Amino acid sequence: MARFDRLAKALAGQPALQRRAKIAALSFVVRSGGDATAVRVGDTVALTSETSADAAFSLIASPETWGEYAKQVPSVGYQSIVGMVRMGTLRVEGDMLAFGRNLLFLEQLFAALRPDAPVETSPAVGAPVIEPAIGRYLRLDFNGRPHRIYFEEAGQGIPLVCLHTAGADGRQFRALLNDAEITRRFRVIVFDLPWHGKSSPPPGFERDTYQLTTDLYIETVMAVCRALGLDRPVVMGCSIGGRAVLHLALRHGDYFRAAIGLQSATHADPGADTRLRDLGVMFRPDVHGQEAAAGSVACLIAPTSPESEKWETLWHYMQGGPGVFLGDLHYYFTDGDLRNGLLDALDTKRCPLHLLTGEYDLSATPELTAELARLVKATSFQVMEGLGHFPMSENPAQFRKYLLPVLERID
Repeated sequence: MARFDRLAKALAGQPALQRRAKIAALSFVVRSGGDATAVRVGDTVALTSETSADAAFSLIASPETWGEYAKQVPSVGYQSIVGMVRMGTLRVEGDMLAFGRNLLFLEQLFAALRPDAPVETSPAVGAPVIEPAIGRYLRLDFNGRPHRIYFEEAGQGIPLVCLHTAGADGRQFRALLNDAEITRRFRVIVFDLPWHGKSSPPPGFERDTYQLTTDLYIETVMAVCRALGLDRPVVMGCSIGGRAVLHLALRHGDYFRAAIGLQSATHADPGADTRLRDLGVMFRPDVHGQEAAAGSVACLIAPTSPESEKWETLWHYMQGGPGVFLGDLHYYFTDGDLRNGLLDALDTKRCPLHLLTGEYDLSATPELTAELARLVKATSFQVMEGLGHFPMSENPAQFRKYLLPVLERID
């Protein structure tokens, strides 16, 4: 039980977590080898060695697993509760729906097991600053329907079209839009997919079930590029965007100057946490779907990423539209799977392909990207140290070190 004593102090000095704990009103059991600790969450976090019948679920892992999780910088796969579930080193028994309702809260609660991190101080802005990015709406027809798509751009030179991750939006690329060294040579263009961010769903969306497919994704990207009159742009995408750049290179390789795949792979392994998706925790009336979405992806962020950047990345997920993240995952896990021989036609001489993958990504892992790089004879491939699934937003300064040489090579 001593290993988990710090949980009792997790709420101290955290008003938001205190409020969330009262709402959770949750009891569960933590098992480490043969030891069991009962945790009751409410106005406080109370621990006891006597388990009770009202415990919603049990979190079961070996003492070694809990020990690795509790390190200041844990090894890959041990950076979060959901991450350990995904990797099969932590087992959940009991009410999976209760576990799914509280994903993000549990991540914050158990973070107390780690040594206190140095307090981050954000530099003062000083005089007011107007950022250089300009945001506008593009109205166009495609897929047989009118659309209103929001995009931002900054810079001049070679067009660099950036594709955001599932369930998020173009804010993930804000650091690129503000990077003077990049925008001096590249016209950075970031748009929100329909249904995402500030882009509107098409008329009649209230009767639809949103589901992203390969054809719809590729048609959307090409419609935007052509409407903006882009001449041989570079396309860079992350996660679902990292998969989309492969489909774009296959179907429209002559159009693009180059493709940059962030967290790219032929497919995504569902992981041991697939039961959460089967329960539909991200789209049901008795669960805050957007909080559950953020809780489900928190495990993909590197433990060394700055807290402020990590939480801004998760905030984008908390603001998603109902069912949108789930609709994107249809493309990520099913429709966009490239293990069907299509990659044989991907010509990296016609459209150079550069692959960058964060070492802490548990979804599009470095191993999966390395296999992709081998299959297609990628122009370049590098594993990014200290980064996870969202390199451009979770730690822009670290990501920049890997991106700049690729952009230099393309230029």
